[in-house]
Amino acid sequence: MSLLSLFDVAGRFHPVLVHLPIGILLLACLFQLLAMYKKFEPLRPAIQLMLFLGVLSAIASCITGILLSQSGDYEETLVSRHQWLGIGVMFASLALYLLHRSFVPQKVLSWASLLLLGLIMITGHLGGSLTHGSAYLTEGFDQNDEPKGPAIKPIVNVPEAVVYADMVEPLLKARCYSCHGPNKMKGKLRLDGPELILKGGKTGKTVLPGKPGESELFARLMLPLDDEDHMPPKEKTQLTPHELELLHWWISTGADFTRKTKELPQTEKIKPMLLALQPGAATGTEKIVADVPAEKVSAAEEGVIKSLKAAGVTIVAVAAASNYLSANFMNAAATDSTLKLLTALKPQLVWLNLAGAVLTDKSMAYISQLVNLRKLNLSNTGITDKGLADLRKLTHLQTLNLVGTKISIAGMFELKNLKELQSIYLYQTQVQAKDWMTLRKTFPGTMLDSGGYSVPTLAKDTTEINLNTR
Repeated sequence: MSLLSLFDVAGRFHPVLVHLPIGILLLACLFQLLAMYKKFEPLRPAIQLMLFLGVLSAIASCITGILLSQSGDYEETLVSRHQWLGIGVMFASLALYLLHRSFVPQKVLSWASLLLLGLIMITGHLGGSLTHGSAYLTEGFDQNDEPKGPAIKPIVNVPEAVVYADMVEPLLKARCYSCHGPNKMKGKLRLDGPELILKGGKTGKTVLPGKPGESELFARLMLPLDDEDHMPPKEKTQLTPHELELLHWWISTGADFTRKTKELPQTEKIKPMLLALQPGAATGTEKIVADVPAEKVSAAEEGVIKSLKAAGVTIVAVAAASNYLSANFMNAAATDSTLKLLTALKPQLVWLNLAGAVLTDKSMAYISQLVNLRKLNLSNTGITDKGLADLRKLTHLQTLNLVGTKISIAGMFELKNLKELQSIYLYQTQVQAKDWMTLRKTFPGTMLDSGGYSVPTLAKDTTEINLNTR
């Protein structure tokens, strides 16, 4: 191991060591302030020892902090402020220790303790800003204890939207900037600008235009949640399956930073996801239902999750600190054994993507047991009207993608009692043009997509979306 590597390893101990002087010196300051009162005078003999230990731990924290700052993972100006204030804490604690040994008046010691206390608080705040972002103290108040909303806000005119500026950049800002933004640059990687994205980080290029599978950014997003290289970290809010698909599409079409939606080729898989970004894609009379249950649920059995991941199924939490899960069969075969295993997650599983999987009507017997599902993608599978009837048990289902299947209007009638359905995607099915008026009456308040991107409208406007218009 080289000397530089040893220094790097030593610097990594800074987050561990830095809490020692904080805790010891804070306690010493508290004891000193209390010792001003006669009944707390017995505390005084302990103060000098605590200050001595605090000085030693502060020196160790400063050394490891200086070494860590050489990694280049953090914004230089903020690091410099934190570093010099940390050195100031070290010297202030040393001065207070020497004052104690000089037997100066207690009032002087108390004022010096208040000064040290202030330095510790400011230095600690800057350290928190480096680690969690500059708004870490207030961001919790903005959420009103509610889960974070979607990273991408509704887009008034999807075809005219610039894909990077209106979709990708907001997604990266919400999910990635806290570790790869202007204040913190883990792995020397910043994602807060086109040039920085293309530059990459310590391991080289992070986005390879046209090659999402070879792009480290996307590859790390697709790693198992418990993998130490998975991004974002498992304690952070994870990208939804739709957000992952959108990022995959942007990279696969060239990772362009200026082109509009209508200028990029669109797969059948991405079209409904783009449509969902359009406000008014559902009628104004529909019932708004959260796509993640409000009730708490116990954690899924770890052994089941490991077995599914071993079979190639991507299992991720739908939000930070949530036990609700999404499952994606993008890289897995939907065998009977795998689907049967999936039923063990029925309390936790709310989103399921089986697009393109080899499914039959018999497979629906397993899927129908997943009674907590909110989103289900069965596009380009072998399901027919017979199998669709099994989905009547999914009373919480909100979004159903049946693109490229053999479903007809007869099968759709089987789902008429699913009152929470908000969106159904039916293009390239056996639903005929003459059936659409009947379907609209059968599913009032539900967005029905026929592939022409005609959106149910309010009485006051008329909207037609063609995502491929040029």
